[in-house]
Amino acid sequence: MYAITIPEPGGPEALVWDEVPDPVPGEGEVLVEVVASAVNRADVLQRQGFYNPPPGSSPYPGLECSGRVAALGPGVTGWAVGDEVCALLAGGGYAEKVAVPAGQLLPVPEGVDLGTAAALPEVTCTVWSNVFMIAHLRPGETFLVHGGSSGIGTMAVQLAKAVGAKVAVTAGTPEKLERCAELGADILINYREQDFVEEIEKATGGAGADVILDNMGAKYLERNVRALAVNGRLAIIGMQGGAKGELNIGALLTKRAAISATSLRARPLEEKTAIVAAVREHVWPLVAAGGVRPVVDRALPMSDAAAAHRVVEESGHIGKVLLTASR
Repeated sequence: MYAITIPEPGGPEALVWDEVPDPVPGEGEVLVEVVASAVNRADVLQRQGFYNPPPGSSPYPGLECSGRVAALGPGVTGWAVGDEVCALLAGGGYAEKVAVPAGQLLPVPEGVDLGTAAALPEVTCTVWSNVFMIAHLRPGETFLVHGGSSGIGTMAVQLAKAVGAKVAVTAGTPEKLERCAELGADILINYREQDFVEEIEKATGGAGADVILDNMGAKYLERNVRALAVNGRLAIIGMQGGAKGELNIGALLTKRAAISATSLRARPLEEKTAIVAAVREHVWPLVAAGGVRPVVDRALPMSDAAAAHRVVEESGHIGKVLLTASR
């Protein structure tokens, strides 16, 4: 088969479409013939040499895919050759085939075509696990998501609205904010021109945000705590703004607030299986009903993954950038 390899870390040109050995599904795994994958920030970090895959995982980038079941490993039940699926991966999505633990497979939701389904696993699992399983966003609460026009952001807006929350977003252009509004965002904050702390205070009458989903890390830490409501929950899922920040414990204590920080890729198999099962139970019906949909900016050939990485790094896209496998 062919896959995107990274002979040496570097810029987008470090991604090489090359012939590699076919994966073989092990105990409890399924071999998927890939139709599409999607580009995530983690893939960019892996390409740069900063985010290696977990031990035993595929060395190729790609944290999600869609495709068809090509073979079943020993001990797999509930799936059949030919099933159309999408999957959460620890790596290997930028390839023509990938071996996936059966517990990380999802059926393609009703109403979503097979290629577009590649845009779903990583964002739905990230948002559901952090915003709902950890931060416990409830109906009527105010939810702030930074980077509302990103793949994570566009899904977070839709899921939060689906459960009855009031949604605030930050984004860097009027066009991106307009798209967030179309998805249901109530409070639109241009982070280049406005202070999100002040805007959240004004929009909530000084109460603050009950839940914040943050991809920036250190750069936003102090202001995120200030923007939280009493009993607020801050869920950190990225470090685009740095890894080390100063935390005012007094401010956190005063608000009786909580901070969680998680990554999805390195979680144990049993945790990923539980998250995928929760997504199938709670999110898939919303997708099938049409109230929640994947947002795709564009799709490029997998062999041209370098161009897709440039799009993501320039941050001009809205939603997900897909890679389509060609044979």
